[in-house]
Amino acid sequence: MSSETRTLDNVKDVILSAHMNLSPAEKVEFYNTWSENYDKDVSLLDYRAPLLAADLVSAHFPGERGAALVLDVACGTGLVAAEMKKHGFGRLVGLDGSKGMLQLATNTGLYEDVRQCMLGEDQLPVTWAGSFDVVLIVGALSDGQVPACIAKELWKATKPGGLVCMTTRSNRDNVLYKACLEQQLKLMEDEGLWSRVTATEVEEWERAVSADEVGYIGGCVYIYRVSDVKPLCSPML
Repeated sequence: MSSETRTLDNVKDVILSAHMNLSPAEKVEFYNTWSENYDKDVSLLDYRAPLLAADLVSAHFPGERGAALVLDVACGTGLVAAEMKKHGFGRLVGLDGSKGMLQLATNTGLYEDVRQCMLGEDQLPVTWAGSFDVVLIVGALSDGQVPACIAKELWKATKPGGLVCMTTRSNRDNVLYKACLEQQLKLMEDEGLWSRVTATEVEEWERAVSADEVGYIGGCVYIYRVSDVKPLCSPML
């Protein structure tokens, strides 16, 4: 079906299939295929997470935005990068498991560099440790997508004093995952790896797609500030 004739019902079918228990290879192929219609589909879904995440990062970032190095994890086609640019963040690196998505992200001209990496299967490059002023993962932390334990990788890539921004859905289908994620984030906070800046719940996150939900579902944006002095060795790693 061409992108010009897609409807909200088409998008619902796509979103539900994205959360199926696919193998890593099948999931990559799914996103490669979806990349052509992704931007129009999430527009039909009224998907607000990139805007909300960028707004909150901007509100809590104290440094010089033009010089800040930002890692956009699960960057997709570059929707988060576009919102970050509006706030003056000029140095962005994109990371995604899908070559199709990365090609579209590259075409935006928003990124200094893009890398292919399937989080949950692969680790971030060792040379990236402590490199980024801001690390974001928007939209990928949910049931059937990236595992909650990836928060450790995000922490490792962030400079002392830097921000990590994560989002997840708050609807019924994602209750268990959200609880697992929050447990992981709290455990890392208890270890002194970072401190919570905000956990902002949003009622109108995106249009509901499952049969037992109507209207909009909620979501949450989490921002953590990495400790000024990172431990040389942590039991979390």
